[in-house]
Amino acid sequence: MFDQKRKFAAIGLWDPTSPIRVRILHAGNPTTIDETFWSDRIAAAVAVRQPLVAAGTTGYRVLHGENDGFGGLVVDRYDTTLVAKVYTEAWLPHLAPILRALHTQLHPERIVLRLGRLLARSPIAPELGLDDGMVIDGTAPDGPIPFIENDLTFEADVLHGQKTGHFLDQRDNRLHVRHNSADAAVLDVFSCTGGFSVNAALGGAASVHSVDLSPHAIATVGRNFGHNPDAAAGTRTVSTVGDAFEVMADLAGDRQRYDLIVIDPPSFASKARERDAAMRAYRKLTELGLPLLASGGRLLQASCSSRISEDDLVHTVEAAVRSQGRQLVDPEITGHAIDHPVTFPQGRYLKAISAVIA
Repeated sequence: MFDQKRKFAAIGLWDPTSPIRVRILHAGNPTTIDETFWSDRIAAAVAVRQPLVAAGTTGYRVLHGENDGFGGLVVDRYDTTLVAKVYTEAWLPHLAPILRALHTQLHPERIVLRLGRLLARSPIAPELGLDDGMVIDGTAPDGPIPFIENDLTFEADVLHGQKTGHFLDQRDNRLHVRHNSADAAVLDVFSCTGGFSVNAALGGAASVHSVDLSPHAIATVGRNFGHNPDAAAGTRTVSTVGDAFEVMADLAGDRQRYDLIVIDPPSFASKARERDAAMRAYRKLTELGLPLLASGGRLLQASCSSRISEDDLVHTVEAAVRSQGRQLVDPEITGHAIDHPVTFPQGRYLKAISAVIA
């Protein structure tokens, strides 16, 4: 790419089939995109994650898309397994040198390829012999991959699970829940595979109720509790397969009460035109959760949509709380963990508010 004076401006990957036509790799002075370029960029990303490795965490994001200079590509690590998720066909010609660099620097037993929805439906993937969930280096695993997160063991279905097998970005917020769960009755809505649930149990929760629409996810919640018997000891666990909106309404009708409620929904606004509907959904979730929350209980509500700002989420939760005659006490706002760095404003997608509700 060149500016109006025909001076070099940037170089990127071109994908005419993607809503994002060009993924910028480098801007400023000209440079050569070769194996050394990929290796140096991966080494820089790996260095950022070293505090997690030093702390004994074996499940983390190695490459965080655009924020690490790999727009449309993420790589997650689960112990000795790497999962590369590719969202644009523009990366396919460059995968080989990137995989070599990953192998040299991280020494995985295997590398699994996952494809974004658009790429999985594209004719180019089968033409190249690529399929979602295929092992492109090493041998296929004989089941989910166990890994360590903040001293807890979880499993990741790297071949068929959502995203790359686990939602790694909420690690810090799960630890926050652990530190606020002593003797609490906890409701984990959109629990997925139970990251918040198991952390609440380890934090000394009296009970944990996990809710998710996916039977597969709820089954994984049970296995993740089983991987951590010391965490589950003394905690009564209940799981419900169902729509979060409906389940919370039913629980309110049964006059159930909780001391800590986690509401961590999927992205409601993958497109700009969905933003208004997403805002209504976030407010509805808060309104459904508040009648279930005991006075002085804690609410943690998150958004993983880049189109919903931190202010959007905070103002929505505050308005819902005020509408029910209650108030937030000492709210805390959290964002991205160290392995999900933010290097440009639009790269900040995750935000959460945690507050006591009086």
